[in-house]
Amino acid sequence: MYWRIRDELSLSERLRRSYYRLLRDELNQFLLDKALTSSYRNFVERNLPYPFVERRELKPRARIPKLEYECQNSFLVIFLEDSIPPEHKKYIRFFDSNRTTKTNLLRSKTLSLDSDFDRTQKYLESAHFFDVFDELLPVDYALLIQRDPTKQLRKNRYSISHFHVRIDWPITEAAEDMARDLRYISKDLYEKGEKYAEDIQKKFFEYYCLPEMVGGRRTAAVVAAQYLRRIPCISTIYVASSESRALIRCTERGVSKSVLIKLSNKEMVHIAEANNMTLSMLKKHYMVAKEGKSGVFIFKATYAPTVHALPPEGGKLREVVPEPYWMTVDYQQILPKTGVWDWAPITHNLIYS
Repeated sequence: MYWRIRDELSLSERLRRSYYRLLRDELNQFLLDKALTSSYRNFVERNLPYPFVERRELKPRARIPKLEYECQNSFLVIFLEDSIPPEHKKYIRFFDSNRTTKTNLLRSKTLSLDSDFDRTQKYLESAHFFDVFDELLPVDYALLIQRDPTKQLRKNRYSISHFHVRIDWPITEAAEDMARDLRYISKDLYEKGEKYAEDIQKKFFEYYCLPEMVGGRRTAAVVAAQYLRRIPCISTIYVASSESRALIRCTERGVSKSVLIKLSNKEMVHIAEANNMTLSMLKKHYMVAKEGKSGVFIFKATYAPTVHALPPEGGKLREVVPEPYWMTVDYQQILPKTGVWDWAPITHNLIYS
């Protein structure tokens, strides 16, 4: 395991992890709203039907229609428990030129800044953090949020340290790294031939619950997730795609996808009864929008690796076999509306119903 569990941490490191996870909960809420609810409003404002994700698209190995939707918000965010050491700049491109300083932001015309801009707004503890964060989200490439290393002796502070962050680690190296960890190769991706290397690269995308060889932000996200295993801390990658209409999250616990779904009145009644609540309470705390007699909800699928995507016992080398699934649906939930405090996610089998 590349990251240490809580029992292996010092008291100060445990406090840092607790703080990190608290901040991650806040980011989760904001980014769910931005990727899904806000995108839905974009379609409504233009009088366009929202392209709901079909349930089959949430199955492992599912193919997603190759259509990009202009109204769908897209972004890529990397959030680390610690900070990235400088020696990793070769592949995670964060430099002084793309640091979130007032000079850089003015030069790039990324923010609508004035002379009273407060540089503390880039810190998650700032009351105005999400205003700045919201403006920066649409930028090309990724936003990097990490611990401020200059403050580590006094307090844990997290900030948007860099924008326009490129992920330049080749896909072949990412797939090779994964295959070595899972003992499908001993050293080199091509050690068993070109066809074998192609199979491993396809499995790399399956390992992160993506269709094979997708491009853009989603590929950058999973390559970053694989690369950051070299840094001994937990990290979270958020990617929203105009093609997938989903918020994909990669964490130390695996991969999840959150999407908008539409439920009929009959389905809503069934879910309410199964969870000992009234239909009105379900709508009040979980329904994002109403469409005729149907309701729009946030649905989250969380995935888990099968035995083929886990290191083998004893560490013996093995062969990649394309047919077996590497990922399976672990659990499925209908999430409360963003900002709802007292209501928990509802377990509901939607994908295979």
